[in-house]
Amino acid sequence: MKQKEESKVYDLSIVILSFNVKELLLNCLRSIYENKDAKDSWQVMVVDNGSSDNSLEAVKKAYPRIESYQTGQNLGFSKGNNYTIPFLKAPAVLFLNPDTKIVGDVIQKSLDLLNSDPQIGALTCRVELPNGKLDYSCHRGFPTPWNSLTYFLGLAKRFPKLKLFSGYTATYLDINTTHEMECGSGTFLMVKRDVGDKIGWWDSDYFWNGEDIEFFYQVKELGYKTYYYAGGKVIHYKGSSSGLQSTSQAVVPKERKITSAKHATEAMRIFFMKHYYHQYFPGLREFILLGIYLLEKMRILKINSGLKYE
Repeated sequence: MKQKEESKVYDLSIVILSFNVKELLLNCLRSIYENKDAKDSWQVMVVDNGSSDNSLEAVKKAYPRIESYQTGQNLGFSKGNNYTIPFLKAPAVLFLNPDTKIVGDVIQKSLDLLNSDPQIGALTCRVELPNGKLDYSCHRGFPTPWNSLTYFLGLAKRFPKLKLFSGYTATYLDINTTHEMECGSGTFLMVKRDVGDKIGWWDSDYFWNGEDIEFFYQVKELGYKTYYYAGGKVIHYKGSSSGLQSTSQAVVPKERKITSAKHATEAMRIFFMKHYYHQYFPGLREFILLGIYLLEKMRILKINSGLKYE
């Protein structure tokens, strides 16, 4: 039986990296199997990133045929996902957050889109928050210094249809239609396996946050198209591991929130240093880095005051 399972051909490998969100993880898996048809050949993998809530034991009990792995410690998002790469058995991979709920046939239709064009390297579907609003992370541009400045100054919100000011949020594009875009979200990231191999998968310089932007950036650098799929959706209980958003469905200690906030701003710093630092003269470089530093301090102050930083 084991030999037959190992030689089975899959169309899609689904990777779910989990950290201390047991009930959300079980609900996510339930939604996958409720929307999976008999013809769907999916390899479903859960990797536990050093949780302390017995997540993996609960998964094994509820879904004994799922492939499950334990990292033994919190490796972060990039290294945790990369842990599964040697075990992939399909030509396409879906990296899916455990705090999501699959709606309908979004996985099947996303896979159809990915396979419809050899130039499409990766995609994200529509990701909604529990209140029905779009999770902006699934549909955005790259955080160039200009795009970041207009976003934090509120110009993107005030002039959502002007590309000049909404380059990061990409609200000048119609979210109700499927189209090419710059950057999606790691919440639901589907990629061709050979493309992932070419970029070396997730950049381990990022511990948490920003690694999905880097992922899409690398795919685009190779000349592939990256897409937003509007014909299906997932629900995202955002922030359930970090506790930083109001949509979080888990109680998270303040210390973890602060650590998460630091990782988020560190990701901004890493991305800027990798891709934009040498494009600007020294004075402006330091000004941008100072802005990132002040943003980090402001977010930590909000957390210590009992506020969400969004």
